[in-house]
Amino acid sequence: MNTADARRVLETALICTQQPLQVRELRVLFNDELGADTIKDLLGQLQDEWSQRGVELVCVASGWRFQSRPAMREYLDRLHPEKPPRYSRAVLETLAIIAYRQPVTRGDMEDIRGVTINTQILKQLEDRGWVEVIGHREAVGRPGLYATTRQFLDDLGVASLDQLPELQSPAQQAEVFSALEDSLAAQPALPMAASDDSTGELPLGPAPEDHGPAANDEAQPQPAAGPGPDRGDEDAAQAVET
Repeated sequence: MNTADARRVLETALICTQQPLQVRELRVLFNDELGADTIKDLLGQLQDEWSQRGVELVCVASGWRFQSRPAMREYLDRLHPEKPPRYSRAVLETLAIIAYRQPVTRGDMEDIRGVTINTQILKQLEDRGWVEVIGHREAVGRPGLYATTRQFLDDLGVASLDQLPELQSPAQQAEVFSALEDSLAAQPALPMAASDDSTGELPLGPAPEDHGPAANDEAQPQPAAGPGPDRGDEDAAQAVET
């Protein structure tokens, strides 16, 4: 099989699949007669061929896929004029903390945010497939350690955590939140209520390394932050503003 035919096979497979394909899966198309380096070279050639089109070939955490370019979103949205879901600051902050400080416990997240995190927010982020418990900290109550998933990276359109924007200043924090919100808005809405939670800037220091008895998040919830009606996420509406 010549190079042009091999590219055509790869192109067809990637266009027709609904999920990203890894190099080892693409080798099956050729009965493993083409090596991984050859496949990667052909994929690079395909990227160049599609460089001037509205669709691009990208490598994300789960493999290779075709996707529309960001510049096309304005036009594609006209096919689906419904208002996209808007995620609350509480959800974006929680997701950003997990992404940048992982693995972290719920107690770590509450220490960083300064408010009690609604259990439902974590559950719904798990249901969406963006975060998961990868272990437990050896502390009182053995709290779960949360980390992001490949699905999270796929939905952001990146291959690894190293490709996330650096988070070193409030301005960069706003950029991260905007990128997260834009990517999440392109996904089906989670069944969350509207929220007006706002807690200011996300602290940029590292998550605590350990917790004492307070690490048992369910048995000893964190105190509410601030007086009056603003009592953290437990009293905030949870995820999507409609």
